[in-house]
Amino acid sequence: MFTPERLVLARKRRRMTLADLATKSGVSAQSITAFENGRRVPTEETLSQLSDALDYPLGFFASPRPVDLQLDQVSFRAPSKMTAMERESALGSGALAMDLNSWLGARFRLPPANLPTYPGEAPEDAAERLRAAWGLGEAPAPNMVHLLEANGVRVFSLPSDCLDIDAFSTTEAGTPFVFLNTRKSGERGRFDAAHELGHLILHCEHRIPHGRDSESEANDFASAFLMPRAGILAQQLHGASVDRIISAKRRWGVSAMALTYRLRRLDLLSEWRYTQIAKELTKRGYRAGEPGSQLGRESSQLLAKVFDALRTARDISPADIAGQLYIPQRELNDFVFGLVPVGLDGEGQTTAPIRPSLRLVHS
Repeated sequence: MFTPERLVLARKRRRMTLADLATKSGVSAQSITAFENGRRVPTEETLSQLSDALDYPLGFFASPRPVDLQLDQVSFRAPSKMTAMERESALGSGALAMDLNSWLGARFRLPPANLPTYPGEAPEDAAERLRAAWGLGEAPAPNMVHLLEANGVRVFSLPSDCLDIDAFSTTEAGTPFVFLNTRKSGERGRFDAAHELGHLILHCEHRIPHGRDSESEANDFASAFLMPRAGILAQQLHGASVDRIISAKRRWGVSAMALTYRLRRLDLLSEWRYTQIAKELTKRGYRAGEPGSQLGRESSQLLAKVFDALRTARDISPADIAGQLYIPQRELNDFVFGLVPVGLDGEGQTTAPIRPSLRLVHS
């Protein structure tokens, strides 16, 4: 058996052109094109050459057709920074993570989607409505990855070769997905997660999530969701100093620059004061990172529980799962945050775990 779409997926995932794959495999570009188009089926020897060149097991190319993620289905964080090849590779990683999700869904009862959508609504209003729907009140948001997972969003990490991409999200067959970069600070990772949540909430099937307007809306949603108006006002940050902002940002688990911007949007800082504080934060290194931050990078609680349950109940290791999916184990590890859950640290953060309704399905 041979699935042409699997060859296309593998080539794009490895960021290879037809010429690249031809050179590495010794198979002509013309033949590869015919295989990908389904006009010809490779011999066992030829497929072995392609398998070696692409670093996927032979079984990968006989697996069922993968999800065909199209660019207009996906909301990329900072899309202008990406090349076409980077986008194709990221889409390929998303399709493979969806294979993993299907594999898990056949063995576990995963949390159902609890994600209301507010297309066309102002980001600030949408953030307030979602906070109310999820019972968050005006307190700081807990671990964002755990929160998304508890409400049925499947959260995966981006592979190491896709870390030039900040994040992206999409919905497939009614299931929302978010893919996050793990190289960024804990504060910026939380904002990325909230940004993608904004896309899922504001830019569902009724609106195409592309362009500067949609990115700006998702940013405004993330800002309002992580730093609710009433909660910020209660901190009495009108005209706050740089040191006060650095102290206050720990409560909300956001970057100093993000809190400064939020204060400006809430008219708690004048335009002149905002500019001066932004310059001072840049001098102190807060434009590029969060100096001295103790906020850990958030990870997946659901996936950690899944792998623990598989090891305990069925003696199935990550290597076994990778083998059944016909992908290298390191690639599986890339999708699941390295299988190491990381909690939140910092003033005012909620560290109590949110426990998704996860049950093993015996079959």
